[in-house]
Amino acid sequence: MESDLHQVIKANDDLTREHYQFFLYQMLRALKYMHTANVYHRDLKPKNVLANANCKLKICDFGLARVAFNDAPTTVFWTDYVATRWYRAPELCGSFYSKYTPAIDIWSIGCIFAEVLIGKPLFPGKNVVHQLDLITDVLGTPSLDAISQVRNDKARKYLTCMRKKQPASFSQKFPKADPLALRLLRRLLAFDPKDRPSAEEALADPYFNGLAKVEREPSCQPIPKLEFEFEGRRVTKEDIKELIFEEILEYHPQLLKEHISGTDRRNFVHLSAVDQFKKRFAELEENGGENGSAVSTQRKHSSLPR
Repeated sequence: MESDLHQVIKANDDLTREHYQFFLYQMLRALKYMHTANVYHRDLKPKNVLANANCKLKICDFGLARVAFNDAPTTVFWTDYVATRWYRAPELCGSFYSKYTPAIDIWSIGCIFAEVLIGKPLFPGKNVVHQLDLITDVLGTPSLDAISQVRNDKARKYLTCMRKKQPASFSQKFPKADPLALRLLRRLLAFDPKDRPSAEEALADPYFNGLAKVEREPSCQPIPKLEFEFEGRRVTKEDIKELIFEEILEYHPQLLKEHISGTDRRNFVHLSAVDQFKKRFAELEENGGENGSAVSTQRKHSSLPR
């Protein structure tokens, strides 16, 4: 992919309503696939959406992504403050941990889509309070029920005491957008996470008539908990070395075969300095050593292949 959505937005002059629709369609399509696998991205922003010259998009950077398992009563993750504040859902503002739902990614997609429409971030908050001010300037003062979803005490109290604000006119704020696009955008940016649609529900919105077909949109089987069993294990330095060694062998089938069959590891293409000593000592041992004493050849690790 030659670029990312951040760069595309900076050159916004050539984008049409068809571009807007196709971009949002692809992002929601990818999100549906992730969420059916129970994966939450948690760091969606324009720079994490790759783009090419054919306007194809791909979501990248899953460094903060987490999996929600069906057997867990609640899905609680550390929020990781490295995630960009401008695209974080209001229920996460100021909170170091939270009960997560797919709605956090839906909010981020709404922020990205709004940025595509106006060519700049919708909520470029300088801090948590400023972020909440910007959000409520656009969406209006949230209901008490929606405010209760915010986990940070100070943020919740600030919203409760906030003066009454009316929602801004989306048609004035996004004059280039299709009315159907704005209707969907308001749903994506619902303050209360319960009011946001799922990715699948958003794809069924009238905005995508003629483009999206429910039966054609890909989905994924939920990732089994066994796939992440390794996260519960204590791993030593020696374990990590062995894992790296095994990963390297995956790219050298012949050496992997020799490794599994127990073939002499000294036949590897490049010997490490230690293995060179080992080989030399083995030769000395075969000859009884230079002074006639045996030399130990014990070593925990073999040399790496090329």
